[in-house]
Amino acid sequence: MALQMIIVFILNFIISLIGTLAYSVRMVGVRTGKIAVSFAVFNILTLISRIAVTFQVPLLTKYVEGHTETSGLLHIFNLIIIISGVATAVGALLIPTFQRLFYRGVLYFSADRSIPKLVLHSFSKAGLHYMKDCVAVPVKENILQLNFRKLPVKIIIYNLVTVALLTVGSLAPIYAGSLEPDLRATCITLSSIINGVATILMSIFIDPQLSIMTDDVIDGKCSEEDFRKVVVAMVGSKTVGTFASLFLLIPSAYAIVFVAKMI
Repeated sequence: MALQMIIVFILNFIISLIGTLAYSVRMVGVRTGKIAVSFAVFNILTLISRIAVTFQVPLLTKYVEGHTETSGLLHIFNLIIIISGVATAVGALLIPTFQRLFYRGVLYFSADRSIPKLVLHSFSKAGLHYMKDCVAVPVKENILQLNFRKLPVKIIIYNLVTVALLTVGSLAPIYAGSLEPDLRATCITLSSIINGVATILMSIFIDPQLSIMTDDVIDGKCSEEDFRKVVVAMVGSKTVGTFASLFLLIPSAYAIVFVAKMI
């Protein structure tokens, strides 16, 4: 396998892992009472994710341009999605550990108010020792005690659909370009067809509701335990949605090809 594809797989794993850990930011914000600071600190990881995306897409596009056999490319794209799903599952398992680390990071940043100092402290002897102490495994009761009747089922379903669309949003246009090489450039620019729908769902239905729930916890209208169960359910829907995107790749690619021919 080409080195550039190995790099793509690694970058894709990092992107999906960080995307999953993001679900725990609100929990830490609630526990510390510093929601804005929590998102500010998490921007460090968001920056890493965006850098990974910056390199991933060109590398994948370059690989597709040099390989015209669509069946082989489909295998590669499916493998990328599977790796995303695995990274999401790994991220779910790491959330208890990450919450503890992130909790300490938010408090440290609130005191020193310096991202560079926070990063340096993380890799200091004391920081590494604390990381070791923060290692924790998920408690199975958190999943077994989920009561789906009390969960915002619509939001969870919207999240599943949104994740599935976002997962194929950057892949389908590139694969569509391999189906119609003459329209490759047009296909790649049409990623907004898929990502646009996902963005609408996220902006109108998901983020506002999660924000309201977060404020309800702070105001005492919702218990932290109930909010944690919602977060667990959202992470579960992200995992399912990622794997579900395997079934959307080909239809999405052909939809993009259709639009590319029509415009």
